[in-house]
Amino acid sequence: MENQEQKRNDNNKIYFLIAVIVALMGTCVYLFLQKNKTEQQVITISDERTALQTELEKLETELAEANSANTKTTEELNSKDEQLQTKINELKKALANGSLTKSQLAKTRNDLQVLRNSVAQYTADIEALQQQNAILTVERDSLKTTVNSVSKQAQDLSRKNDSLNTRVKAGAALKGVGISVATLKIKNSGKEVDVDKASTAKKLKISFSIPANPIAEKGMHDVYVRLLDPAGNLLTGENGSFTSNGAELQYTYKTAIDYTGDAKNYTLEWTNKAAFAPGNYIVLLYADNSELGKGTFSLR
Repeated sequence: MENQEQKRNDNNKIYFLIAVIVALMGTCVYLFLQKNKTEQQVITISDERTALQTELEKLETELAEANSANTKTTEELNSKDEQLQTKINELKKALANGSLTKSQLAKTRNDLQVLRNSVAQYTADIEALQQQNAILTVERDSLKTTVNSVSKQAQDLSRKNDSLNTRVKAGAALKGVGISVATLKIKNSGKEVDVDKASTAKKLKISFSIPANPIAEKGMHDVYVRLLDPAGNLLTGENGSFTSNGAELQYTYKTAIDYTGDAKNYTLEWTNKAAFAPGNYIVLLYADNSELGKGTFSLR
């Protein structure tokens, strides 16, 4: 009986050991499977983190290319660019952390998708701005060409107007015809007689006509007389000067005539305080900033 009892106890011990061994083997298998699962999960997370980092680098490159066009952006786009750069740096910093959990990676993935859409929109805005700038450049160049054309036309018109004004002024200036000069002697009685001797001549009587000129200014016109002696010297009388065609000239005698616009004869008189010399004289008449006419006379 004791042997059977001992035998039964030994069998129980064997069964217990077998159960312990089976349990240990099961635990080892479970731990092995869990380790493989964890390693696989770590590998998966690592691969996903690498893919996300690659995507971030691609988006950063796209953002840099969009900003490399030297396009003058608006304040709104500049602000958006700063926000995108900040977000990229935040995600890069998060991915650089090797202890990211699966849920953190999922959030990073979602953030990256939002960022991807933002970069795409930003790039589209930059391209739209470039197109708008190109259109504005074409319009500016076209406007510049138009302005230059209008400016040239204005300059041409101004030159034509100046030329026309010059012709009008020239046409409006008084012109004398039939200029004749008589040399006179004044007798003691005051009577004047024509002479041709230099020793007896004292006075000049200059006669001329002015034709009708409807565009000439009506009223008083100053007339300047320049008398040149046989040597070509100016005989000075009043020592005054005037301007004709931009040149300042001295005159021998100054007077004025009343012009009504109709054809009319005029006579100017001048008495020489000095003595005349024999020879040929030239009489030049000026009015309205130009030469009115020219006459000559001779004394022996």
